[in-house]
Amino acid sequence: MGSNYGFFICFLLWGGTELCYSSSSRLLQRNVNGSVSSSPPPPVLVKCLEAQLVVTVSRNLFGTGKLVRPSDLTLGPEHCKPLASDHTADVVRFEVGLHECGNRVQVTEDTLIYSTFLLHRPRPMGSLAILRTNYAEVPIECHYPRSGNVSSLAVQPTWVPFRTTVLFEEKLAFSLRLMEEDWSTEKRTPTFQLGDTAHLQAEVHTGSHVPLRLFVDHCVATPVPARTTTPHHTIVDFHGCLVDGLSDATSEFRSPRPGPDTLQFTVDVFHFANDSRNLMYITCHLKAAPAAQAADQLYKACSFSKSSRSWFPVEGSTDICGCCDKGDCGLLGFPRTLPPTDGLSLNQWQKSASRRRRHVAEEANVTVGPLIFLGKATDNGVEGWTSNAHSLMLLGLGLLVLVPLTLAIVILGLSRRHRMVA
Repeated sequence: MGSNYGFFICFLLWGGTELCYSSSSRLLQRNVNGSVSSSPPPPVLVKCLEAQLVVTVSRNLFGTGKLVRPSDLTLGPEHCKPLASDHTADVVRFEVGLHECGNRVQVTEDTLIYSTFLLHRPRPMGSLAILRTNYAEVPIECHYPRSGNVSSLAVQPTWVPFRTTVLFEEKLAFSLRLMEEDWSTEKRTPTFQLGDTAHLQAEVHTGSHVPLRLFVDHCVATPVPARTTTPHHTIVDFHGCLVDGLSDATSEFRSPRPGPDTLQFTVDVFHFANDSRNLMYITCHLKAAPAAQAADQLYKACSFSKSSRSWFPVEGSTDICGCCDKGDCGLLGFPRTLPPTDGLSLNQWQKSASRRRRHVAEEANVTVGPLIFLGKATDNGVEGWTSNAHSLMLLGLGLLVLVPLTLAIVILGLSRRHRMVA
């Protein structure tokens, strides 16, 4: 590990008090023997060790003479408890692993940053309903240089770089949205008619991760939000083949991508025959891999061109789409840089590739919907309009007959009355 460790501590105290260390004391540099270049020591001391975080908290946390209770102190989102100590002790200690207590990790170009927080949440004593100390949350960070292996063991040939390990441990946020025709904004209303085209945009929100490339592995349309129901229609299959484009549809992936973490595609709107429901849901299995990883049969985005009667990818060579016609895209070929004659059997290489894929990829199922199909509602409207028009026509004809008869009766009545008077 690097020879220096650093941390940053800042109090934000509720109740109007704000205490932050100056820039000179905010970042304290520690050497290997643990000496500190700051005096007097702050109420919270942090040691960033090779695989452990040690936090020492003064019970006179606020400097007012009111001692905090160890039971009111926790560390991290998982609220880890401090080490057991004598109630007369002046300090409270926490010793946790870097990956424990919900600690978060962020990767920068040259640094690994582990962050957590110390939480003081006071509770009333006994039957009293008052508090004499404030709520406080103290952010804590440990910075580690990425210039070398942080393990004290010898580097093994199967060692996984930190950028890969971090990617595996932190969950990614996937999304699938309906977009307007120009792709500029999310679609305001999810209503469609036959002949329309649905514009879908899949994204992965990487946060502090290394750059990632998103892939749509599989998509299925269903009348309810369950991808295993019947009826259903497969839109994307075989690890990224947009098979809906094989029919009379123009469905395809959009190329080029707006960015490696975004993938857009279009689907011609349809409805399920002999199904009275006018709703449709699209569920896609999304996955991400490092942006530097070359596209292959398991990580691809392929569309079918009716003009050339062939498949073409958004990125990579056309060879990766060759399995879309066969429907067998589950086994990767040998990489050009590592043929099987280099000491690995086929079975060994497959296991190694499987381990690599588990570390470098995250995946999730995401559903968009409901898409509201207006075709049947429009047909009912036309039928209703036709029926109303027919009724109005009959009413008009009836009035045309009734009005002259009424006038004739009135005239005859007036004539008889005039004769009787005469």
